[in-house]
Amino acid sequence: MTITQLQYVLAVAEHKNFTLAAEKCFVTQPTLSMQIQKIEEELNIQIFDRTKKPIQLTDIGQKIVTQAKNIVIEADRIKDIVEHQKGFIGGEFKLGIIPTVTPTLLPMFLNNFIKKYPKVKLIIEELNTDEIINRLKNGHLDAAIASTPLNEEKLKEIVLYYEPFVAYVPENHKIASKKEIEVSDLNIDEILLLQDGHCFRDGILNLCKNAGSSHANPFQLESGSFETLIKLANEGLGTTLLPYLHTLDLNEKDKKNLHHFIEPKPAREVSLIFPKSELKIHIIDALRTTVAAVIKGAIAFHDVQIISPLSKNKKGA
Repeated sequence: MTITQLQYVLAVAEHKNFTLAAEKCFVTQPTLSMQIQKIEEELNIQIFDRTKKPIQLTDIGQKIVTQAKNIVIEADRIKDIVEHQKGFIGGEFKLGIIPTVTPTLLPMFLNNFIKKYPKVKLIIEELNTDEIINRLKNGHLDAAIASTPLNEEKLKEIVLYYEPFVAYVPENHKIASKKEIEVSDLNIDEILLLQDGHCFRDGILNLCKNAGSSHANPFQLESGSFETLIKLANEGLGTTLLPYLHTLDLNEKDKKNLHHFIEPKPAREVSLIFPKSELKIHIIDALRTTVAAVIKGAIAFHDVQIISPLSKNKKGA
């Protein structure tokens, strides 16, 4: 059997369809089917139960797929070892970033990274945390930037920075006169939130839960962007919380409505996440170094309280 044949087996196991697996592997369906059949004949077993729709792994097939993943990873590691020895930092690198980090962090480091590592083909996707976790585990992402901790056994996390929450309070609000506010000043019933599926939303709910709020319906209005939340707040429809980096690009009028928390400031932890197999670790290290260099001057807060990105019932995004 060959590494390519094992890759075909993994593709069918993931997509549960020979035609779709062939498309993902850039081969014809008959070619893929023939190669998988060769393995089955060589081992004298059936890896897939083709009578079921969608196609299912047999009991022995599940064990073979587990081992095949390890073999393919180790084969890729050989390439990494050679490239690292040669000092080569290049090739395709797939990076996922959560939506509440992309618009602020990406413009800060992307240009520097491209100039310093021109041989790296960086493919960036904006994904929620659940998608990021699944794609990292399935080998469809090399690394990701997301709010942590995630407590995923198969993934490693390297903290990039701690980003404080900042309250956006319109000038006519009852707490607008306070220079710094406390979590207890927040009224969860009037906080404008991102739509369900964003971990920053879950962080806010966890923050207010820590302050003792247990309201059954903790929001009135939801939006898909911070810009909309700010506009709604300016219309007197409530308050909102923003990640610190997002506040740097606000106009001067809106910046007057920002209120920092007293220390320890509630904050989110933003990390570089990657599989424990540590494939392409030389590119991961280059990415971490580049981000660290640009973020150091932007965030200088140290006394912070990390708010979990995980909601009570599910992982945030």
